[in-house]
Amino acid sequence: MNTKTNLTRRNVVRGVVNGAVVSVGLPFLDCFLDSNGTALASSGAPLPVCFGTWWQGLGLTPGRWVPSVVGAGYQNNVELKVLDPFRGRTNIISGTKYFLDGKPLETHVTGWQIASIGTIPSGVSSGPSFDSNIADVIGTQTRFRSIEVSVGGTTESFSKRAGSGSNPSEPSPMALYGRIFGPEFKDPNAADFKPDVLALARRSVLSYVRDERRSMMTRLSATDRARLDQYFTSVRQIEQQLDLQVQKPAPMPACTIAQRPPDGLRPGSTVEEAAATSKLMGGLLAHALACGQTQVFNVVIGTMGMRKPGTSETWHELTHEEPVDAKLGYQPQVTQFMALTLQMFADFLHQLEGAREGDGSVLDRVVVLWQTDHGYAATHTMDNLPILTVGSARGRLKGGIHVSAPGDPATRVGLTLQQMMGVPIGSWGALSNETSKTIGEILV
Repeated sequence: MNTKTNLTRRNVVRGVVNGAVVSVGLPFLDCFLDSNGTALASSGAPLPVCFGTWWQGLGLTPGRWVPSVVGAGYQNNVELKVLDPFRGRTNIISGTKYFLDGKPLETHVTGWQIASIGTIPSGVSSGPSFDSNIADVIGTQTRFRSIEVSVGGTTESFSKRAGSGSNPSEPSPMALYGRIFGPEFKDPNAADFKPDVLALARRSVLSYVRDERRSMMTRLSATDRARLDQYFTSVRQIEQQLDLQVQKPAPMPACTIAQRPPDGLRPGSTVEEAAATSKLMGGLLAHALACGQTQVFNVVIGTMGMRKPGTSETWHELTHEEPVDAKLGYQPQVTQFMALTLQMFADFLHQLEGAREGDGSVLDRVVVLWQTDHGYAATHTMDNLPILTVGSARGRLKGGIHVSAPGDPATRVGLTLQQMMGVPIGSWGALSNETSKTIGEILV
């Protein structure tokens, strides 16, 4: 580091830590909407689209989820019957696979890596997950670029920017409530608007860092420039948030504080604890989307350690130890876990549907991607993967279609959703997982 400048690592870190403040976005209230509830009345601008992922490990049961009909007009197979209320807005993609390209399979990890970043990373570093690419397009003008939550006693996150670290996931509904409605939440309906003095000061600190970094980057090696570019990406995000915070927001008279989660709630790994946490997280995420706090979210269901109350045997252990019932043709206890977590997903969709906007709902402008790590957890298969999309993202996706794509890379789905959300890429993934072919059947 050049000793002639006062820009030290300590200065930069202080700027980021002290600058990690947030601003308040707008809800999309009926009084702000056109007569159809699809656009802002004042400008005619359409309501912003939102994107989310729902990561649920341990696959589904072969033969119990794939519809018998390909194309439009399918009926849900038994395992997905719980999603019948959303069938017209749900697309099912079957037959795709994760390609290992000669690399060893790290069970319950490799699948997530390929699904989220398009490849198996070399070492600990990799490119960004595709939801981060989407957030870079649609999430720059909201209080939170994205929100990550985890359910079931886990703190996993499959969302990451380029490099080695994942975007931190929040396992506590109370903590998530505090992030959204804590002391930094500002009342946009106050008669007088005064920018937070600390926000102005932090903005000045980051302005100094911004000026200094231009000079600093010219004095570093290519490796250090790449490392600092990743770091300064986070700084730029904070700058954008501060720019929003020091501006007077438009009134939001119907945006009320969500109900506070009950005191003493401890996120746990039993199915009952996970279901309670999932319901609370879903309500908070629905509110965050409805109030414009974020446009991107990621949910991880901690299936690996999930268990029933009073037992120590986990869902994961049962996938390997429970025998297939000769009469039923599947593992009954494992299938019960699948039913319980798919119900959590359905409940979340109902919460998005229940957040009304004009004649529609938040779900009308959202698309949620459901993915998993293996096709069949008992044998760690990487083919015939169950993949679902729910929601149209304000008419950008068709619904009610079963797409059969046997042997195709699962990355086709990630490419499709990125392009649909405006990410300027023509292909995605690496080696055998690279693809330039979208799932055209579901695109409008």
